[in-house]
Amino acid sequence: MKRKVLPLLLAGTMAASMFAGCSSEGSSSESKGESKDGAVTLTVMGPTEDQAKESGQWLQKECKAFAKEHPEWKINFKYQKCSEGDAKDTIVKDVDGAADVYMFANDQITDLVKANAISKLGGDTAKYVKDSNAKTIVNTVTYNGEIYGVPYTSNSWFMYYDKRVFSEDDVKNLDTMLTKGKVSFPISNGWYLAAFYTANDCTFYGDGTDEKAKIDFSEKKAAPVTKYLMGLMKNENFKPDTTDDGSQGLSGMKDGSVNAFFDGNWNYGAVCEAIGEENVGTAQLPTIKIDGQEKQMKSFLGSKAIGVNPTCKRQDIAVALAKYLGSEKAQKDHFDLRQQAPVNKNLTGTDEVKANVACDALAKVAENTSICQPIFGMQNFWDAAKALGKEIAGQGDEPMTEANYVEKTEAFNKQINTSVVK
Repeated sequence: MKRKVLPLLLAGTMAASMFAGCSSEGSSSESKGESKDGAVTLTVMGPTEDQAKESGQWLQKECKAFAKEHPEWKINFKYQKCSEGDAKDTIVKDVDGAADVYMFANDQITDLVKANAISKLGGDTAKYVKDSNAKTIVNTVTYNGEIYGVPYTSNSWFMYYDKRVFSEDDVKNLDTMLTKGKVSFPISNGWYLAAFYTANDCTFYGDGTDEKAKIDFSEKKAAPVTKYLMGLMKNENFKPDTTDDGSQGLSGMKDGSVNAFFDGNWNYGAVCEAIGEENVGTAQLPTIKIDGQEKQMKSFLGSKAIGVNPTCKRQDIAVALAKYLGSEKAQKDHFDLRQQAPVNKNLTGTDEVKANVACDALAKVAENTSICQPIFGMQNFWDAAKALGKEIAGQGDEPMTEANYVEKTEAFNKQINTSVVK
């Protein structure tokens, strides 16, 4: 996903489990074989929040349930703590000694495959992934036509708004919103900024899976969007957020200087605390008007998934565990314990999930206002988009102007496609 933006976006839920803080309850070196009595030790790695007592120890709960369902295997579990966003860095550092089963963000698949650090999934597990998820979610764990993970939650963003300021009809269109209240947007974060450009048919590797295709921000598609964004900067109700951590929206909701902003479900609790849960509204992305036409903003859609280390000698058990951790039952438990939005099609449309406004908004984004986030060739875009956003906001050495926005948009398109496909 948003390399290397993901640590910022997941900070709300993963601050306690950053790479430097990845930890293990014992060594994982024993997990590559069986003991003399036939017992198998599996090391499982996931974020701190999924192992904490205060949030129900989801990971331990599911592993114990898996072992109970499989008495034919005598399994001992060891646990490592590391955020999904830092999983790749931890695993590839020492693949042989790394966890057997791990939770990761799907944008890391390419690097994990190249490092021989993730197993290709087939048979019943691959069938389960394809049958139980929407095609957009399946694409997030597919690389060169093969499945490399079992998704358990989506990774995207949506709109938070104050229901005392905006109605449900108001939030359908950004331009309408800006006539009634103040809206913050993380303009210098490419994971968010792209949504304006995809509204006007800019594309990332075709449908997001064609590595031979390029990122298309050609002048006819992208320049009108840049011009639109420059217009937003003149609106006193539009609050461009160029902070490194994208914190302006949430802080603005707290002090009343912002009435709507864009973020993920990891900050739902903080938003409720800021304005009161009864006042929190959520919505899929709004439309915008470009050259007189209504255009639908579209966010990147990724996932978090369960992967298997190919150095684990008991691939049969490790793959079965990965499938279980991404199962309908485990996703339901994840939702109950930590309000993690499920991706299993049997759960996404239930009344219980829909009643959670953050999860419901994610489901609507996935269905209506998203594009597949590529898992390759995105670093140039993340870096260049940060600078572009700041220039649009009037910052930097050469801010965007009416005289140079076309030229700068063309230069941006060239930059993001330079050495982007290896």
